[in-house]
Order: sequence, then C-alpha cells, then structure tokens
Amino acid sequence: MRAIDNPVLAGCHPDPSVCRVGDTYYLVTSSFGYFPGIPVHRSQDLVEWELIGHVLDRPEQVDLHGLDMSDGVWASTIRHHDGVFYVVSGIARERTGASIFVVTATDPAGPWSDPAELDAEGIDPSLFFDDDGRCWLTAARDAVAPSATGPGELWMRELDLATLRLVGETHVLWHGALSGQWVEGPHLYLHAGRYVLLAAEGGTERHHAVTAATATAVTGPYSTDPRSPLLTHRHVGRGHPVQNVGHADLVDTPSGQWWAVVLGVRPVAGTHVLGRETFLVPVEWSPDGPVFAPGVGAVLVRDEGDAAPGHVEALDPGASLALQGWSSLRGPVADRMAPQDGALVLTPSTARLEGCGAPTFVARRQQHLRFHATCRLRVDGLTGDEQAGLVVFMHQDRFVTLALGLDDTGALEVRVVARTTAGSEVLARAPAPGGPVTLRVTGDDTNYTFTLDGPGQARPLTLAEVDRSFLSTEEAGGFLGVHLGVFADGALGPTSARATIEEFVYEPQAPPTP
Repeated sequence: MRAIDNPVLAGCHPDPSVCRVGDTYYLVTSSFGYFPGIPVHRSQDLVEWELIGHVLDRPEQVDLHGLDMSDGVWASTIRHHDGVFYVVSGIARERTGASIFVVTATDPAGPWSDPAELDAEGIDPSLFFDDDGRCWLTAARDAVAPSATGPGELWMRELDLATLRLVGETHVLWHGALSGQWVEGPHLYLHAGRYVLLAAEGGTERHHAVTAATATAVTGPYSTDPRSPLLTHRHVGRGHPVQNVGHADLVDTPSGQWWAVVLGVRPVAGTHVLGRETFLVPVEWSPDGPVFAPGVGAVLVRDEGDAAPGHVEALDPGASLALQGWSSLRGPVADRMAPQDGALVLTPSTARLEGCGAPTFVARRQQHLRFHATCRLRVDGLTGDEQAGLVVFMHQDRFVTLALGLDDTGALEVRVVARTTAGSEVLARAPAPGGPVTLRVTGDDTNYTFTLDGPGQARPLTLAEVDRSFLSTEEAGGFLGVHLGVFADGALGPTSARATIEEFVYEPQAPPTP
C-alpha cells in the first residue's frame, strides 16, 4: 500500500465525518469554542480539501459564551439524503454533552438552518439513512443498561425527517468491544446485507482505537466484531510519526473503492502542538467486515517532515476571514475589527484572552511544526492596560503573547507574556521602536522564538524562547491545537485606541539539513 500525503487536513481538524454526493466529497470537523463553528470542506479526491463554509456562522445559531475552549461544539456528522445535507452535532459544557441538534442545507457552503434541538442525551451524534428511507440517530451516553460492560453505551432512536423530531423507542445498541472502556463516536453503515457499527474506544490519547459491532437488523442485537480493534496505533510504539488514531468514518468512491477518515496526532519527543488532525486510510471489505489499511494495519505518511518552504499564506483583510481559515473565540467580533486600506484595524475589547468571553481576537491553525508567523502592526491611542499584537494560543489558560502595550511610565513597550492557570508571567520586555513594528514567532522542533523588528534596528531582536511542550496538549490539557493570530484587549470600556495590522504572513519552514 502506497503512503498518502497525510494528514489530508493539517492542524486542529479533529473528529472528521465525510459523505459523498456524486463525485464530490464533503467533510466536517469539530470546532469546540471557536467561531464560526463546524468547518465544511469539499474535495474531488479525498486528499485536496477546500474550505467552503461553516455550519454555525450566525450568532443566533449557537451561544458559546462562558465556555472553556475545549467545550463547545464537539464531534459532528454530515450526511446527504434526497437533495438535503444534514449535520447532527452537540454542545458540551464542563466536558459533558449538554444538547444535541440537527441542521440542514441544500448547499453545503450554506446557509444552514437554525439548529433543531433534539430530545437526546450524550455526545457524538450520527445519522444513518436506511434503505427503507427511515433515518436513525445514534449517539454515545453514560451506560444505563444493567448488562453494561463499560461506563458508556451507544443508543439509537428514529428521526422523523418531516418534523426533525425523535420518535419511537430508544434502543441500546452496544457497550463497546473493550471491557471497561468508554465507547463513543458511533457511525452506522449497511454493507452486504449486514449493519456495521463503528465506534471509538480507549479515549482520545495513546489508547485510541476503532472498534466495531454487527447486526442483521438496524436496531440489533449487535455482536462485537472479534477483530476489534480494527485500527489503532497503541501497539506501534511512540516512535511512529502518527499516534492516537481513531474516530473513523467511511465513504465509498464512484468506482466502488472505500476509504476512512480518522483523527491522529503527530508528536515530537512525546508531545504535540498541532492538535488532532484528519488522516486518510484505505479500506477493503472482507467477509468479516471492513479492513483498515489492508496489509499494513496502520496510518502511513509519505513525508514525516514538514512541507517544503515557499508556500506563503498572507491574511487578506478584504476577503472573508472565515473562508481563509481564521476564527474568533466563542462568537463574532466583526464589530471590533474592520478592513481599511488593505489593513485590518482592531479595537481593544474589555473581554480578555484569559477569560471565557469573545475578545478581539482572530487566529488561524498552526499546521506545520516548523514555521514563521510575522505580523507588522502599529498602535494608536493605547491607555492603561490596553495592548495588541501577536498570540500563540492553545486555550484561555495556556497561551503566549508578543504585544505592544504601555509600561509603568506610560511609554510604549513590547513584551512577551506567558499565561497559565497560575496567572501571567512577563518573560521579556523592550522599548518599542517608533512607527510600525514587525513581530515574529518562529516554531520548530524545540521552541517558539519571539522576535521584534522595527525602524532603526540593525537586526531583529530575540526577546524570548518558550519550550514547544509548554503549548502542547500533553502539558496544557484539553482537546485543541495551537492557533496563531492577532488580538487587542485590556479596554475598560469604550476606547479610541486602535491596532492596525498591516500584514500577517504564515510561512512553513523546511526541516534542518542533516
């Protein structure tokens, strides 16, 4: 089996779900506390994906204020039936499923309907359209059946497509293949007269795995596929470039081939900062069921290093930030940022990055281990604690800023500040040069390096280095990957201060020459 250009969606694109309409594929991933929510990608070959919109792009569709960044919109499923696209998803609060809803559209680029909340509990909802036209919702919840062999269970109930309401009785389907493990991420398929229920077990870290059960009737009883786990990297050792593999969804091609999209991470020295990414795996059907990565049994990558240099991505303030892959926190911030003469002008917010509101912040995913992110900006009218600049953001309790602000004497300075649950620590500070300054963060296998360049400087000034693992999921916790962007906060109320982002450029870097 040849290696694939994996991941097919780099950076924080977890919990992928895919469907095909004709010769075109559509894929959604989790968005957690980022807004707009549930990005939708389109592809003709399952490898090259284009961001075409978001399911939740209006504030009236979803309220994420007050939520931890790792809560919010968890795993979603996309399906197509009789000319209509359906996405079923849910909101998590305090790491627990709080609601499940379904939205519809005739064009996957949008607009999508307002969510129809379902009388359902749990997380990771999925839809299955049977051959008889009936639609079934499956999801994962805490086990209630006396016969449960683990803490979770997968359940099913029929969805009335005319009313978008659940009807009929609830069917408990399965408690998973791995005794004592939480079962989640259900997706149901009908193949060769048999119903195949895929699931994710073992958590989302090193023991993550794809398991399965089968039945001859849609409501069961389901029997564990004895080959489970069907795909996992728990056994390949920590030296493999891809870890934590699981959460699979299947799709067929017009020619009858089958593929799975799965999530995985790419750790370096035991930690990862890019988040859970989307990988592609070939699938064949045997008499026993689906075979993932036949003959190999693992997710393969063609190149274990980063992309070659030369591909530069520059922020275009005059175009849709969302369609450029930029997100805000918990809600829209269009009222505090606007394009102007080719630049993006930010107004400092009263909401702070370390809070649970919607600060003046927009960022894009870090998609390469080695990169440069450069921001040229100028500030006007800062007072008090107002600041603006560049941020390397994992979540509200773990980020590093390189920003312009005022020192104790009221003079403009540049400072590097690291945030943890224990509070903020100033790592470095320097007087700000006059005029526009260039702030840069460089990431590599070891560190994030923060530098300053401005008028009159002979060379860029390195202000601080932060160990890469400081912003890793293993140290920071949560379910996210690093985002790189710009922010302005610290206002006490209405303010005349402005930060003008004249340029923001993201550039992957090649691995060092051996």
